[in-house]
Amino acid sequence: MLILKLSMLQKRLSVMKQTLILFTCGLFTIATFAQQITLPEFNVRRLKIDKTAMTILASYSTANIVYGTIAASQTTGSNKYFHQMNAIWNGVTLGIVALGHFTTKKEGELGLAASLKKQHSVEKLFLFNTALDLGYVAGGAYMYERSKTTTNKPERLKGYGQSVMLQGGVLLLFDGLMYAIHQRHGKRLDSILQNVQIAATGNGIGLIVQL
Repeated sequence: MLILKLSMLQKRLSVMKQTLILFTCGLFTIATFAQQITLPEFNVRRLKIDKTAMTILASYSTANIVYGTIAASQTTGSNKYFHQMNAIWNGVTLGIVALGHFTTKKEGELGLAASLKKQHSVEKLFLFNTALDLGYVAGGAYMYERSKTTTNKPERLKGYGQSVMLQGGVLLLFDGLMYAIHQRHGKRLDSILQNVQIAATGNGIGLIVQL
């Protein structure tokens, strides 16, 4: 029995070792690839990150609209208002996603300065949204607590409060992850900036980017 346990332990250690080696090689490959990234590739990947995230958010919103609408018609009390607000909230979110998708499609090829400006604005946007999401959660919590003492439609206030807390929490997670992902992606600009050279031209001094 002891020999069998030792054999199983050795196999697990071997698997862990192989996994660690593969993981390390993967990190090395990613690091090497990041050093070789070009400016057009950087912008394409930034847009791909946004499009993937918007697709996920749109799918989540659509599911909430459909389910919330059906559930609201089949429930009563605070549950009815909870599902109702889920549908309303995600209807607005889906509209914002559609507008963002339309804006993204109009983006053309960006130079170095424009790419830096765009990257910083994207990071600031998700950071601002994260702070805004905290406000949503706090507002939902206030509505929920207020429902315990008010006599003016407390069930609606309770259901709406629970929904706003939930949806605000989901957006908080979404925007927080998006900020972290874009911030990490933005660090790849360092490898591009290393290829920027100052050169004298006929009209003065200019920047040359090796793509």
